[in-house]
Amino acid sequence: MKKLVIIPTYNEIENISPMIDTVMSLDGEFDLLVIDDGSPDGTAAVVRKRQQEYSERLHLVERSGKLGLGTAYITGFKWALEHDYDYVFEMDCDFSHNPNDLIRLYNAAREGSDVVVGSRYVKGVNVVNWPMSRLLMSYCASIYVRTITRMPVYDATAGFVCYSRRALETLDLDGVQMKGYGFQIEMKYSAWRLGMKISEVSIVFVDRQEGTSKMSSGIFGEAFWGVLKLPLRKIRARK
Repeated sequence: MKKLVIIPTYNEIENISPMIDTVMSLDGEFDLLVIDDGSPDGTAAVVRKRQQEYSERLHLVERSGKLGLGTAYITGFKWALEHDYDYVFEMDCDFSHNPNDLIRLYNAAREGSDVVVGSRYVKGVNVVNWPMSRLLMSYCASIYVRTITRMPVYDATAGFVCYSRRALETLDLDGVQMKGYGFQIEMKYSAWRLGMKISEVSIVFVDRQEGTSKMSSGIFGEAFWGVLKLPLRKIRARK
């Protein structure tokens, strides 16, 4: 089974090389696709250099600027389908998601789940080093999503996710409307509405040690209002 990890980057020069080494060392041979949005700090240059070591397994797509988290993943999903991957993973570059948990997500997907969520909240609250204000915002956002959509997912905003090829071939990727962190909610909701099996694997989320967070009030606002509209939309499979 071919497995691809997609990591969007913008100014992640402190984290990208250690992340490449970690993913490349995992059992089960996970390939890695970095989607870089024109990082001025030279993140893409580091990836290009590391490709000399991992030419068959490390891939890079460079974009001209900050075009949004959602569009980066959509680009990666389409690339993965074109290159015949069976399982595709989303993950942050800052080690807030433990790369070792990729194996656990993959095992859950092989047991029959179309979408597997690395969940901070399915078994209590497993978040380390976040300020209380951000933790409350994230946790309450997940409650808000469940209340509005009735989707039985405890961590709807999670960005650590495994999609099966079947899921990505079924979802209308061109129809995804939200571009920021709301994209994570929309993808899970669309999969659920289309009858796919979604499971959650409990993980421990650790706040980044290097670099800076990309969260903003605009991203939060898009997700807040976008969720209200989700139950009113017709969710269609890709034609």
